[in-house]
Amino acid sequence: MTLGEIVTRHPSLAPDLERLGLDYCCHGDRTLAAATAEAGLQLQTVVAGLSAIRIDEPQAAWASLGPVELVDHIESVHHRYLWAELPRIAALVDKIVGVHGGRHPELAEVQRLYTELHADLEPHLRSEENDVFPLIRQHSAPESKSDEVDEQITALLGEHEIVGSLLEDLRRVTAGYVPPPDACASYTACYHALEALEADTHLHVHKENNVL
Repeated sequence: MTLGEIVTRHPSLAPDLERLGLDYCCHGDRTLAAATAEAGLQLQTVVAGLSAIRIDEPQAAWASLGPVELVDHIESVHHRYLWAELPRIAALVDKIVGVHGGRHPELAEVQRLYTELHADLEPHLRSEENDVFPLIRQHSAPESKSDEVDEQITALLGEHEIVGSLLEDLRRVTAGYVPPPDACASYTACYHALEALEADTHLHVHKENNVL
């Protein structure tokens, strides 16, 4: 099975794949064997660990949606989440940089990376909502396949790669979103929000790249 197929059939395994450093969204077309070999992990050990977790979980409801229903789902779940969270997290990042930046210079890099991520995601969401998703709704039947849809999707896949790279950098700079011992409540809330944003975006991209 590919990483994408694993998460589609067993979505609750997504955090376990992330913990192992196995990218199931932007690179969800890789088999588990190929991904573990690339990561330097033992395939049998990973298979045994994943098999012991929630193996009877039903397939996610969104996995069987048609293209029109799936874009509606992505908009109502993931886009709505991002439109609400992106500005809230931006305010938290700015706040902790102002208060803690002197003692934690790595926060300047957190701010730079998040600002770039925010700037990339908002036009990406607008492009999907105003251009790509309407085209998918219009050409959802196989007989109405559109080259324009293919071109738009190719561009979006490249943008997903950029977002994935920025999230990797944020995880590295924040030491896995672990607040330092002197972190205040806002600092901790910011790191938790960034980690939640990463998890939601990974699932969001998986649904688009590997299902839609």
